[in-house]
Amino acid sequence: MAQRKTATRRTAKSAKKSTARRKTATKRRSSKRWSQRVTRNSDALDLKLGVFSQRDPKRIAASLKRSAERSTRRKAGAYRSAISMLTFYINRAGRTLPKAQRERLNRAKVELKRQFGRE
Repeated sequence: MAQRKTATRRTAKSAKKSTARRKTATKRRSSKRWSQRVTRNSDALDLKLGVFSQRDPKRIAASLKRSAERSTRRKAGAYRSAISMLTFYINRAGRTLPKAQRERLNRAKVELKRQFGRE
């Protein structure tokens, strides 16, 4: 009879662990969706679809500049809104962003500064 109680305790412990794992996994998923939602539906800018996956840094910068200048909902200046959206995307991608794309986006930052005359 003592063995049955021990087996029941082990089962209860493993059930608690699996519940904790599920909660953590759910938390990760929701944060990932949060950053995707900000990129897609920003309150400050209406970005062109796939702007960050373009190959040419000049095109990325031009698209961000155009979106920032046309926006009526932004709280800061056009330059600041555009550069912060680009920085946000780079930071949220983290380690999953391929090195080539990270370099391309950093070149787009430099190009954005040049287009706004802020070198």
